[in-house]
Amino acid sequence: MFLVGAGPGRPGLITVDGVRRLRSADVVIYDYLANPRLLDYAPDDAERILVGKHGGGERVPQSVINDLMVEKAKQGKTVVRLKGGDPYVFGRGAEEAQVLQASGVAFEVVPGVSSAVAVPAYAGIPLTERERSSSFTVLTGYEYPDKTAPAVRWDSLARRGGTLVLLMTTRQLRNNMARLISNGLAADTPVAVVRWGTMADQQTVVGTAASIADLIDAAGIQPPALAIVGRVVNLRSELAWFEKKPLFGRRIVVTRPRAQAQAFVEVLEDLGADVLPLPTIEIVEPDSWDPVDAAIDDIASFDWVVFTSVNGVSRFFDRLLERGGDARALGGARLAVVGPATGRALRERCLNVDVIPGEYRAEGVAAAMSENDLRGAKVLLPRAAAAREVLPKMLREAGAMVNEVHVYNTRVAGSDLVELRELIAESKLDMVTFTSSSTARNFFDLIGEEARAKFTETAIACIGPITAETVRALGERVDVSAEEYTVDGLTEAIVAYYLSQNSDRSAKED
Repeated sequence: MFLVGAGPGRPGLITVDGVRRLRSADVVIYDYLANPRLLDYAPDDAERILVGKHGGGERVPQSVINDLMVEKAKQGKTVVRLKGGDPYVFGRGAEEAQVLQASGVAFEVVPGVSSAVAVPAYAGIPLTERERSSSFTVLTGYEYPDKTAPAVRWDSLARRGGTLVLLMTTRQLRNNMARLISNGLAADTPVAVVRWGTMADQQTVVGTAASIADLIDAAGIQPPALAIVGRVVNLRSELAWFEKKPLFGRRIVVTRPRAQAQAFVEVLEDLGADVLPLPTIEIVEPDSWDPVDAAIDDIASFDWVVFTSVNGVSRFFDRLLERGGDARALGGARLAVVGPATGRALRERCLNVDVIPGEYRAEGVAAAMSENDLRGAKVLLPRAAAAREVLPKMLREAGAMVNEVHVYNTRVAGSDLVELRELIAESKLDMVTFTSSSTARNFFDLIGEEARAKFTETAIACIGPITAETVRALGERVDVSAEEYTVDGLTEAIVAYYLSQNSDRSAKED
């Protein structure tokens, strides 16, 4: 049994050990404030149980959570209790650990990055600084009404100096500031309130102890939020960094297959975006391996082998290895690829590429290969079953004998669409990205007509003209199309699109 800190919200802020425990989990019991993206680290067949507890919403009684942990652990399962922030910082982790101990369940605690330190950092506010604060105090901004005596000593806190961080304070902020001021805190002490810190929805309101309650009411700040009280708040004007990222505040959907999505997701997150991975296709085995196996048995007879995707490379060579072969089997065959990512996949297998086109699509590959004499050349084309016919057609027109074999199929992925539909309904989805025609077709099939009717405010970004044509044929507009048909090119186009939007917005405001 593991009590694991999920961190403050941004998925990259979970610890390495936290990820390791999730990967071994049979059951994950998770809180509302634990980012659901973290559940992707758990095995596909792991049981996932939401015990959502959040201010103003439906609460799962703590006794029910306790019983779940003990029950699942005593079934011999590896249980991860995934808790927002750190389990032992206002997370009731100590209570849960006591229940486990009393029930004879062995447990370990995996500390997490607490919102008390992470959120101020993302808001550009250091908790300590030599000239302004040499200490900080973390306290709850809300105490349960059934307590017989208050645990927070407002009189001593008001005179302590340093920085105060109040968690769970939104609804009690006015009262808490009044308590501090009545006990000696200067009314003009700087205060910042940060909502959804580290996330795309991060919102920061700065005022003073006397004014901050009115300011957050005017701004409509709701939980989850925390307050930072002290002179260090004044450093935000020069140290704020997260909000300056080019994709800050943008929520972007990535529809690539899960195996290929990670690098794209990470670069978008590094640029400040919140990313929702939503694979709309998954890679599965071909209907039959027989044609592939026959081609592998005859591999030495081919003059060219052409790869049009990273998936094609991995699936072909996996099959080659399964049949006892390796890269040496290709002999003197020349290699052509559709683009740099596919080329890198071959180089990782110690194979150099002979032809890579300037235009990264099938037409470009065929044109580049046709600069060679292809008359009578035997060409092996291992690729997806549903690929476009343009490449083998152009190669045959150039005189080549093309053997097209299917090394994988694609099918619609079984993605959880609840969060996506909620974001679309609430107009909180900024962009969806498509890296192939099949990801686009499947996406619009998956979301359904009701969600699609509300999709008008979401931008669409495509990796290149073929995908863009598919989107337009589906009756949708295309807002972004990469000039270089790669994920890097698509990323650059997305950043340029939002920088242009920000510039236009600033010009209107001026």
